Amino acid sequence: MRTRRSQSSGNPMSRTSSARAADKGHQSVLLHESIEALEIAKDDIVVDATLGGAGHSKAIVDLLGSKGMLIGLDADSDAIERAKVRLSGSKARLEFINGNFKDLQQILESIGVEQITKALFDLGWSSFQLDAGRGFSFQTDEPLLMTYAKEPNGLTASTIVNTWAESSLADVIYGWGDERYSRRIAKGIVAARAKKNIETARELAEVIKASVPAPYRFGRLHPATKTFQALRIAVNDELGALKSGITAAWRKLVPGGRIAVITFHSIEDREVKELFAEFVQQGGIKIPKKPIKPSLEELQENPRARSAKLRVIQKNL
Repeated sequence: MRTRRSQSSGNPMSRTSSARAADKGHQSVLLHESIEALEIAKDDIVVDATLGGAGHSKAIVDLLGSKGMLIGLDADSDAIERAKVRLSGSKARLEFINGNFKDLQQILESIGVEQITKALFDLGWSSFQLDAGRGFSFQTDEPLLMTYAKEPNGLTASTIVNTWAESSLADVIYGWGDERYSRRIAKGIVAARAKKNIETARELAEVIKASVPAPYRFGRLHPATKTFQALRIAVNDELGALKSGITAAWRKLVPGGRIAVITFHSIEDREVKELFAEFVQQGGIKIPKKPIKPSLEELQENPRARSAKLRVIQKNL
C-alpha cells in the first residue's frame, strides 16, 4: 500500500477507536483498509467467511443498521462462540455458521439467502489457532492434526507425515510450501518415522531442522515454517476451498457488490489473483487495480502483517 489514506477523528474505523481490533493479543490485519474498500452500507448483507477473532466482523456490524445482516462462518466452533459474545448487542441480524467457506453456496441457500452485497475472506490465522492444541505451532508438543475444525473427521497432518510416500511428501512440501529443501526434509521424515511415528508438532519440527543444511537452520524463518504451511494447506484443502468459496460468493453477489480477500502467502495470493482475472472477464472491476499492502504504521504495530495483501473486486454486471 502506498500512500496512507486520510482519516478523520469521526471515522468509526479510525485507528484509535478500533484499536486494530486487538483482542487477547489478536490483531486484525488490514482492518481499516478492508472495511473502507468494502464500503459497508447500513442495509448490506455481508459474509465474513473467516470469523477468527471477529475483529473484522465487529467493525462490519458497527456500520450495519437494523436492516443489515452479517453471516459469519468459521470451521472452528470456538470461534463461533467468541463471535457470539463479541458481537452481542448488534443492531443487525446475525447468522453464525460452524462450517467451511468451501460450502458457502449451500450454506447461504440453507438459511434462505439468495444474494449478498459484500463478502470478506481473511485467510490469515487468528492468534487463537496457535493455542488451539492441534499442532499448528512447531514450538509445542501438541498432536499433529493441523485441522481447522475442532473435531477432526478426515485427513490430519499425522496421516500425511507418517503414511505418505517420500515422493508425495516432497511434492507437497515443495508445491504448497515453496520449500527448496523439500526432498531432504521428506527423506528425513521417512527415516525418522521408520524408528517411531512422529506424534507431535515439536517432534516434526526437530526432524525438519535436522534434515536441512546448518546455515538454513538459523535463518530469519524457522526451518519448519514452510513445511508446516504446506501440511496445513494439504490437510484443509485450502486452495480448493478458497476457489469454491470465492466463486460461490461471486455468484451470489449483487451487481455493485464487492469481495475483499486478504492473503498471507504467494500461493494463495496467486490463486486469488487468477480468480479475480476470471471475474474481470465477467464484468468485474478490481478496486484498486494493485493489491493493497499494510502501512509502515501497521507493520510496526503488528509484524505478522508483513506478507499480507488485500485484493478487492466489484461486480458490475
